[in-house]
Amino acid sequence: MTRITHIALDDANMPPPTPEIDQERKVAMFDLLEENSFVLPARDKGPAPEGPYHLSLSIRDKRLVFDVQTEAAEKAAEFHLSLGPFRQVVKDYFQICESYFEAVKKLPPSQIETIDMARRGIHNEGSRVLQERLSGKAEIDTDTARRLFTLICVLHFGG
Repeated sequence: MTRITHIALDDANMPPPTPEIDQERKVAMFDLLEENSFVLPARDKGPAPEGPYHLSLSIRDKRLVFDVQTEAAEKAAEFHLSLGPFRQVVKDYFQICESYFEAVKKLPPSQIETIDMARRGIHNEGSRVLQERLSGKAEIDTDTARRLFTLICVLHFGG
């Protein structure tokens, strides 16, 4: 019961994503819902509400907001993270993704593979930053962090 079963992105006030970014979002959401690990720690007043959880991600007042509810629509947690620690890695990730999307159209497989390895490295860095920022608020595994980082990038795209 330590998992996310529903995820929503509040991207209503953002420009429409490119087809490539939209595809990244769809894949990340599908993969996240298929397999993830999301644990809320015990609180001062007792145990955390039990999952599974519904997660809403948004950017409000230049902060990344995780709004977590139980399946019964009860508030489980809400935390706000500064976007500052994510800015550079998100920027780097978008730049390498643009290079990758262009490379796929016209470069040989060996060059595409090199760009993809760099893309994965930046993606891993973003997921590591996310795990650090969530420390004490929620415990997530590496795959969950990678997928959530992709969704944060999609939100950050317009932010």
